[in-house]
Amino acid sequence: MKLSVIIITKNEAANIAACLKSVAFADEFIVVDSGSTDGTVELAQALGARVEITPDWPGFGPQKNRALDLATGDWVLSIDADERVTPELAREIQETLANPRADAYEIARLSNFCGKDIRHSGWWPDYVLRLFKRGTARFTDAAVHERVVPASGQPLKLQGYFNHYPYDNLDALINKVNRYSSDAAAMMYGKGRRTSIFGALGHGFWTFVRIYLIRRGFLDGKHGLVLAVTAAAGSFFRYSKLMFLAEKQK
Repeated sequence: MKLSVIIITKNEAANIAACLKSVAFADEFIVVDSGSTDGTVELAQALGARVEITPDWPGFGPQKNRALDLATGDWVLSIDADERVTPELAREIQETLANPRADAYEIARLSNFCGKDIRHSGWWPDYVLRLFKRGTARFTDAAVHERVVPASGQPLKLQGYFNHYPYDNLDALINKVNRYSSDAAAMMYGKGRRTSIFGALGHGFWTFVRIYLIRRGFLDGKHGLVLAVTAAAGSFFRYSKLMFLAEKQK
């Protein structure tokens, strides 16, 4: 069974080499880059990846579908540049593809924030559908928070997991929250969603309660508190931006 790995990138020079080396067992590596200026493209090519550069940015879902359309393997593994396949997961994937019992598989992610593995706060096990038979699934067209949707059948779960390194520092988290909240506000506006300042406050408060209390973020110590507060701020920003966007369009 031929396996294609697909990755989308922009300025991922700090991550792309380790990411690609963790999937060295695959048969094909497809990288779709949206204008990196830090050497990401050259690093990926040096490690044997086929790199396609796109002049635009259509959003995460459409960009990942572009990468998917370039894959030629029987199976596809979608991985982000800040993720790593552990040796245990690599062996499990190879064993699974030798005798598949489903057309799609979900894989857990163990995410690290500022040097600490986060096992609460809704971050673990964080299953994502990433391994699937080509032709049986596609990504949604969402600009953010895209996901793989199988055409039919129930995906199974693998035992192994990705190591995920999304934020080396708090600046990286804050920058992503700001960028994602803008994209999410635009997407909600396009779907006819509207809100008020009280709605923004309510969403922010509920996000903090859900992450810090219900999902036991307090067990992640100071890291959990920072994550809960930042997520609450991100929710508040998202709905505040939606409110102002609606007012601007009147």
